[in-house]
Amino acid sequence: MQPTFTLVQARALMPALRQHVSELVVLRADLAEAQVALRRGDQPGVGGLPEVKALEARLHEDLQRSIEWFGERGIQLKGIAPVIIDFVSELDGETVLLCWLEGEASLDWYHAPELGFMGRRRIPERR
Repeated sequence: MQPTFTLVQARALMPALRQHVSELVVLRADLAEAQVALRRGDQPGVGGLPEVKALEARLHEDLQRSIEWFGERGIQLKGIAPVIIDFVSELDGETVLLCWLEGEASLDWYHAPELGFMGRRRIPERR
């Protein structure tokens, strides 16, 4: 059964969540730069093909650890480029997903599970 978070509980997890996301974003960018440089025939800043393959493996391992970290806490990782996070919560007796998108300053959005990201709305202040 998926845990349900209050807004206070979800926001309390944000500093640790941001740390995990920051590490993932750096690896994601390093890998993208290396892959483009290799396609162009340049020597990427991270080295040649063996280094890129090692970076890919590291990204995969770190991604797996991040996914496990989120999952162990009942946090839903919906995407990695950009990073999209959902917390199962409740609003007015209805199940909702508190939603955070990479780059947002705080956890201020929610949506109904069946609407997905496109149905995002600001969390009412009374919450």
